[in-house]
Amino acid sequence: MEVAGIRAALERDRELTLAQRDQLRRDLDEVFAAAADVATDDEHDPEGATIAYERSRTTALIEQADAHLADIAAALQRLDDGSYGTCVECGGSIADERLRARPAVRTCIACAYR
Repeated sequence: MEVAGIRAALERDRELTLAQRDQLRRDLDEVFAAAADVATDDEHDPEGATIAYERSRTTALIEQADAHLADIAAALQRLDDGSYGTCVECGGSIADERLRARPAVRTCIACAYR
């Protein structure tokens, strides 16, 4: 696989993920602001469960974005040190098709399902 193309795909993915995470953080700020505007009791107020759900969901999505950004950074590091395309679990090769589909992937398909 072409290193320049891989790097470009990873950097595009990083930019999109950063933008997505920033939007999610703004959304979370809005959820907190909405919760502050009304006196809700998550346990007894019918709207409270919705606010708690949105807060939990958005926080989880931010955590997923952060984890994906870490995967992208690790993939760029592997690209720099020459180990890109090598499974971090078994040391075998990761199929080119898998790398094209998921450029930040760390494992071969066999190790992914262990």
